Amino acid sequence: MFYFLVKKNEETQNHLLILMGPLIRSLTLVLAVVIIQVERMKGCRSSVLLFLFWTLLVLCSLVPLKVDIEQIIYQGFLSDAVRFVAFFICFFLQLIELVLSCFSDHRTVSEKHTYIQNQCPEEDASFLSKFFFLWFSSLVVRGYRCPLQAADLWPLRDQDSSLQIMMDLEKCKQLQKEPVGSGPLWSCGSAAMTEKTYLLRKNSKGQDYSLLLLRTLGRTFGLYFLCGTLCLLLHDAFMFAVPQVLSLLLGFMRDKNAEMWKGFLFASLLFLLSCLQSVLHHQYMFHCFTVGMRLKTAVMGLVYRKCLLISSAARQQCTLGEIINLVSADTQKLMDFVVYFNCIWVTPIEITLCFYFLWQLLGPPALAGIAAVVLIFPLNGFIAKVRSRLQEVQMNFMDGRIKLMNEILSGVKILKFYAWEEAFLRRVGVLRDGELHALKKSQILYSVSLASFNSSSFLIALSVFGVYVLTDERNVLDAQKIFVSVALINILKTPLSQLPFAMSTTMQAIVSLRRLVKFLHQDELKPDNVERLPHSTDGDCVVIEGGSFSWTSDGLPCLQGINMKVKTGLLVAVVGNVGSGKSSLLSAMLGEMERRSGFVSIKGSVAYIPQQAWIQNASLKDNILFGGERKESWYHRVLEACALLQDLDILPAGDSTEIGEKGLNLSGGQKQRVSLARAVYRKSDVYLLDDPLSAVDAHVGQHIFERVIGPRGLLKDKTRVLVTHGLSFLSKADLVLVMEQGQISEMGSYMELMDRKGAFAKFIHTFNGNQRRESSTPRDKSSRKSVSRLSMTDFSIDLSQEQLISCDMSSASVQVMKAVNQDLDTEDAGKLTEADKAHTGRVKLQMYREYFRTVGLTFIMTIIFLCAFQQAASLAYNYWLSLWADEQPINGTQSDHELKLSVFAALGFTQGMAMFGTTLAIALGGIVASHHLHAGLLLSVLHSPMSFFEVTPSGNLLNRFSKEIDAIDCMIPDGLKMMLGYLFKLLEVCIILLLATPFTALVLLPLTCVYIFIQSFYVASSCQLRRLEAVSRSPIYSHFNETMQGTNVIRAFGEQRRFVLQADRRIDNNQEAYFPRFVATRWLAVNLEFLGNLLVLAAAILSVRGRNELTPGIVGLAVSHSLQVTGILSWIVRSWTDVENNIVSVERVKEYDNTPKEAVWTLEGSLLPAAWPTSGNIQFEDYGLQYRKGLDWALNNISIDIQDREKVGIVGRTGAGKSSLALGIFRILEAAKGQISIDGINIAQIGLHDLRSRITIIPQDPVLFSGSLRMNLDPFDTCSDEDLWKALELAHLSSFVLALPQKLNHQCCEGGENLSLGQRQLLCLARALLRKTRILVLDEATAAVDLKTDQLIQSTIRAQFDDCTVLTIAHRLNTIMDYTRIIVMDHGTIAEMDSPSQLIRLQGKFYQMCLEAGLV
Repeated sequence: MFYFLVKKNEETQNHLLILMGPLIRSLTLVLAVVIIQVERMKGCRSSVLLFLFWTLLVLCSLVPLKVDIEQIIYQGFLSDAVRFVAFFICFFLQLIELVLSCFSDHRTVSEKHTYIQNQCPEEDASFLSKFFFLWFSSLVVRGYRCPLQAADLWPLRDQDSSLQIMMDLEKCKQLQKEPVGSGPLWSCGSAAMTEKTYLLRKNSKGQDYSLLLLRTLGRTFGLYFLCGTLCLLLHDAFMFAVPQVLSLLLGFMRDKNAEMWKGFLFASLLFLLSCLQSVLHHQYMFHCFTVGMRLKTAVMGLVYRKCLLISSAARQQCTLGEIINLVSADTQKLMDFVVYFNCIWVTPIEITLCFYFLWQLLGPPALAGIAAVVLIFPLNGFIAKVRSRLQEVQMNFMDGRIKLMNEILSGVKILKFYAWEEAFLRRVGVLRDGELHALKKSQILYSVSLASFNSSSFLIALSVFGVYVLTDERNVLDAQKIFVSVALINILKTPLSQLPFAMSTTMQAIVSLRRLVKFLHQDELKPDNVERLPHSTDGDCVVIEGGSFSWTSDGLPCLQGINMKVKTGLLVAVVGNVGSGKSSLLSAMLGEMERRSGFVSIKGSVAYIPQQAWIQNASLKDNILFGGERKESWYHRVLEACALLQDLDILPAGDSTEIGEKGLNLSGGQKQRVSLARAVYRKSDVYLLDDPLSAVDAHVGQHIFERVIGPRGLLKDKTRVLVTHGLSFLSKADLVLVMEQGQISEMGSYMELMDRKGAFAKFIHTFNGNQRRESSTPRDKSSRKSVSRLSMTDFSIDLSQEQLISCDMSSASVQVMKAVNQDLDTEDAGKLTEADKAHTGRVKLQMYREYFRTVGLTFIMTIIFLCAFQQAASLAYNYWLSLWADEQPINGTQSDHELKLSVFAALGFTQGMAMFGTTLAIALGGIVASHHLHAGLLLSVLHSPMSFFEVTPSGNLLNRFSKEIDAIDCMIPDGLKMMLGYLFKLLEVCIILLLATPFTALVLLPLTCVYIFIQSFYVASSCQLRRLEAVSRSPIYSHFNETMQGTNVIRAFGEQRRFVLQADRRIDNNQEAYFPRFVATRWLAVNLEFLGNLLVLAAAILSVRGRNELTPGIVGLAVSHSLQVTGILSWIVRSWTDVENNIVSVERVKEYDNTPKEAVWTLEGSLLPAAWPTSGNIQFEDYGLQYRKGLDWALNNISIDIQDREKVGIVGRTGAGKSSLALGIFRILEAAKGQISIDGINIAQIGLHDLRSRITIIPQDPVLFSGSLRMNLDPFDTCSDEDLWKALELAHLSSFVLALPQKLNHQCCEGGENLSLGQRQLLCLARALLRKTRILVLDEATAAVDLKTDQLIQSTIRAQFDDCTVLTIAHRLNTIMDYTRIIVMDHGTIAEMDSPSQLIRLQGKFYQMCLEAGLV
């Protein structure tokens, strides 16, 4: 333009046409300036449009540039100097613009303020950097230099965070125009249960809920997914252009007169199209995985929110195992579905296009190929259907196995006390065998499916070529026809091989979606079960009128005809027998039960203390504050009132000490006091206390009642409903409710009820009378301990004095801590559980060796032989094709069609059979390995000592048993199938290329080196990311587990919002490791496929250069195979990393092989008499116990000789070492010095099971497992029905069991939740009666039973175990006053030992304890 203005030639004025070109170009530049400004205004920092514009502009200027340079060379620069200068300046500026458009602009000043440290570079990356994933290189380099840590990972992008995703789902809900009143769960912090997420609401119109869920998810993630689909369609367009270019290239090879530049142009075009194809493919995959990741976040978020809304009845159906499977296995299946979703509709289009191009090439015979496709599809459709049924079966077995594992981990102490490990090993084994049997059937069918699909390209080629040459002898197959057809059929292979994956994934996703929908559709607590009103100081605070309540909407009511009104500030005591409905009454007030009729209202906020304390795996301080702010003076008052101050002195880091899962390192009493402190700290208006005093010492119970619950306690102005068995408190209550068979039988103040002389008054009189007669020592009249105070002692026991089951080794854990503390910083002092740790560096070869060793040498040799054989057959049939293509036609025809076709067919079928053999052998080998690894892990875990379970969160172990075992079951064999198949295929391609164009070796060698270099860079980071992702998954499972157990507490306190945020944070932490993990695979694939495309370029250019020496057949074979290299490389990388990433699962499963183990269960050749112990004599000889070497003695210099049939009580304060004695007898802890002998045999010299199965303990925490009552009583199935009924009768349970419809086969829920605590305790007594051994250890276990039952139990024990040696760890002294001997423990040594009367006369420590309990 500038040139024309300078040279105002008259000629140019006559030819305006010459002006048009520069004019249009000027206008486009003006348009470019406008676009730049518009995009700046929109905040776009890197423009795709402008990049493409400058690229095309530069490309279009290349031809004039060449012309100008030639003109300068031939005519000299001065011939047209002004035009040359103008053109070169213009071209140079365009080039600069192109380079600049490759980079992204800086952030604006306003955006810089919101800049996050270590932000994901993708947000600042230019279009080009995003396209080729260059922004990711920094992390790969960092991972190569040193192993990646969690701190190196980038925070999630805003659009990927849980908060944003759940908000987007919420917006979609509003688009669906839902009725009001279903506000989001996470936007509402009130305790009211009105919050329901839209997706969790039952759909009133009854339309298919799965479609509704899919539609909402589609609306949320659809737009982003469509961008990915656009990339896929462009990729397909380029994919079909490749055979056309190949056809032109082969035409060029045949035409010896064609100009060379055409050959080079076609070769370059092949390279360019291949590059664009791979880049677009990986952009599509990146979009798919991002959507998958967001879907995973959404599903986990929905499942977690549903856990907080689900009703009690529905909770019994949805086990924890099922929920963990939903968030691990099922979410994974839905994520896979996202990747394969487009295949379902794109694949048919691709197949149609392939046949269209084949028709153009070969005419009607092309349609013969459709016959092969038609054969394959129905077969695979049928297989997919059967496999989906098998998958449901497998998932059900897996749910059962995870649920059982969760129970085993929760009740592992009981298994060890009873020596029941082998019975449970057998139960897990049965479920695992069922799971693997379904998997084996599924894998055999899958091998048939894979073999048929992989042979599809051969079958199509055979049918097309066969029909083509046999229909007309003038039909000649030359190189162009054969290899363009083969290239098209190879394209066809991708959709055909993806289709079974897509079909199988869709089937699995539908199963998973159904499971998810079934869970999200479970009944929820009705918000109108209880009417919540604002707090007021006058009037009735709790009102129930005509209340009838049940646990399920269709079950029988458990509570009927409930009428009660409680004025603000009153203390209400609820009493009654075991199973009379006391706890149910509190649940009804909380709204946890279905209200069948009547009306319930509560004024003000509620705090709830459950019967079994729910403790979080957090510091003691966090457990008490429970999300509240710390106010120092109030906090201190609460601790003092709940008698927790002295506990803080023992704990290593005070209130910062970490408490284990379910309060592992606290005793029962401490747990209950923490639970109480949490409620008191809240300053709520209404307190519902479910028997919190049953678990603490008598004097502590009195202290708590006076300082917290009673008329002068911290809660004196609050409304308190207290369920209790302690009679001493009743006189201080304003109102007493007596429950009987789900109804309120009497109600009134204590004095009113006594005056009525009804059942309650009789009950009180008989018990107080009994106490007087029982106590053998005279009582001082002036003692201020009242009669009712004494019955209180009878009533409440201290689980707190070292509860055996809950493993209070308070002294122990404290000592462990103290020793550890010396080497730790203060902040680590209170740590107990070990977070799941990630290994670093590449997976050691040892892991592969371990895996292949479990597969077995026979399998491995078979697999390698079959792989090699299969590839040799493939090579032979491809080479046969090239020979066929090079045969020159004679008189326009070719000869021996039948021979050629039959050799081709024989080679193809051989390959198909070998393929089936290979995949089947790998699958079966994988199942063998998986079986051994799971069995090894299970044995390892069950052989571990108790200390292992204290420091290992159950989430870590459940993660191993669910996700990691699932990976070993399916992912590793699938990865190996792909990897081996493609490795051998690559070998075949390299052989063909080297045969055709030996010079390719010059390109192959450096490419291989670069390939290995990039691969090593990548694997270092990838494995570490896989580990970090696996490690960050465990806390999600632990949190789900914890929430499920404490749902009623969380709901009562209205803390749902906080827990939802905690879950979101854990999910986001997991996704922070998952996001770079899948980007890493894309980064690698783009780089490696670029190398593969260089190989295409090399093969094509070398073929063009040597066109005089090479036949078209060989060139066709070489180029069509080199075109497959990029695909092969990307699949090798993908499958290699899949295998390497999933081998991490083997590493994590084998991790527990090297942890310390217990002694052996049974000794070979042991000479232990069958009836041992015959008398029950126990001797401690200078016995000492340490919890770990170098720590203080837990027990020291203990020497006692306990005679047979002697009854010995063991007493002492918390931490005195009472439990340690029992732990020593059962060898839960091994002796540090001295020995224990039973009937003269040193117990350290016999197997653990030989010892533990011959002595019995009745523990404090009654633990039941899901399964029948019969299984819970007798897991080894050795007792007759008669024995079982006799034991139940003696345990006063026979009438209860007889009333059950299934009697002994009545199914208990997880943890026995469908029985009351008292009934569970009686079952534990029945277990002991069944075993009937010579030695019985009682960790006095009547905390949760009423007085009547308590007396029956005591008399049963006295009568049935009269000829046994009984050791009682006593929390209530009156139960041991008639024992032959009392041992008083203090600081791990024996302080006093004699008969009770003798010790009282001595007026020592025992006398002091009796004085406190009001017994003297």
